[in-house]
Amino acid sequence: MRSGSLYKVGDNDRRPWGTWHVLDIGECHVVKRIVVNPGERLSLQYHNHRAERWTAVSGQGVAEIDGAEHPLRLGHTVDIPLKATHRVSCTGDQPLIFIEIQYGELLDENDIIRLSDDYNRV
Repeated sequence: MRSGSLYKVGDNDRRPWGTWHVLDIGECHVVKRIVVNPGERLSLQYHNHRAERWTAVSGQGVAEIDGAEHPLRLGHTVDIPLKATHRVSCTGDQPLIFIEIQYGELLDENDIIRLSDDYNRV
């Protein structure tokens, strides 16, 4: 079964909190490099069609998954199950950089259901 990914390798975007860049696409997965600027955080969100794994490669932060906080520093990995509420914050004075692997049959930016957002996005 082929992934329903709408991403292409090289896709990227600038967000109020930082940036993301698609590194790889395969069968039922997408790999992104995500940079969260100091003092910023992503929206509290969940996904209906994908689970994620985040591995920190630089900086430090906190991943909130279903209300529990998990530290993110070099080499730390967290798993975000399908439909789990989650967000990540950069708590250091340098950007938090992590690799996100998305798993699922439908992978695109439209599968973000925001519950709370510091930047008033819907």
